[in-house]
Amino acid sequence: MLRAQVGCSRELSFLMEAHDGLSAAIAKRAGFTGLWASGLSIASCLGYRDASEGSWSQLVDVVERIVDSSQLPVLVDGDGGFGNFNNARLLARKLRQRGAAGVALEDSCFPKMNSFVGDLHPLADIDEFSGRLRAVKDTVAQDFVLVARIEALIAGHGMDEAISRAHAYAEAGADAILIHSRRTAADEILAFVRAWQNRLPVVIVPTKYYRTPVSAYREARISTVIWANHSVRAAIAAMRQVCGRLFAEENTASIEPNIATLDEVFELFRYDELASAEARYLHPPGRG
Repeated sequence: MLRAQVGCSRELSFLMEAHDGLSAAIAKRAGFTGLWASGLSIASCLGYRDASEGSWSQLVDVVERIVDSSQLPVLVDGDGGFGNFNNARLLARKLRQRGAAGVALEDSCFPKMNSFVGDLHPLADIDEFSGRLRAVKDTVAQDFVLVARIEALIAGHGMDEAISRAHAYAEAGADAILIHSRRTAADEILAFVRAWQNRLPVVIVPTKYYRTPVSAYREARISTVIWANHSVRAAIAAMRQVCGRLFAEENTASIEPNIATLDEVFELFRYDELASAEARYLHPPGRG
């Protein structure tokens, strides 16, 4: 259950990025017990930029495939909720209907820009964003996890602003705080955790400060680490290489040993179950 992973367990938990049913199935096979439906990754797979170019309804459709394929708890990157409190609560309700276990909303202005692109990252008014959080909590069931994502450090507003926002969002009903940073070291993340004193569980996304050992997160009593975009980045690198070689070589002989076999594809999605179901339902035993 996502609530246990994000905050009710003393063990550090990990959420793996998924952007479609295939990546979700692979993450589950690897052993992950919870997923992060990444806004960047989903936008990229739809051919969009992570700048509010896709719609909330497209996001919801993809999340449904992630949930169905994995049957795992899925925390959804909901950007800022795609508008005001009304858009945010509509998004949360639809995500809940499609089987998502929770949503992370960031205190950015609509339209948003990916946190690692450019320097213009205007923040939402604290009271207005707190209203979005309250609207979500009033709309969905209590088992639906609401994570408040703070972009103050991304926007260059400093630690005091980040802590003030964390307090406000906790009062608004958030279940956990996601604190984000674009630095290549985890110093300001760990400083936030010390100042916050674990008033609510803390979620982090170490995309830029990936050299920090996981032991530092355990020592800081961080709740959850999100590997936020690594599957889609791995897929981009692999597909680029295969497409380039196929274009140059006009032959698959040298590529076949390095890509998944068709049998692996069939096994991942349990074609054997379909075959046994066909034998049972398409050709039932003769009636006596």
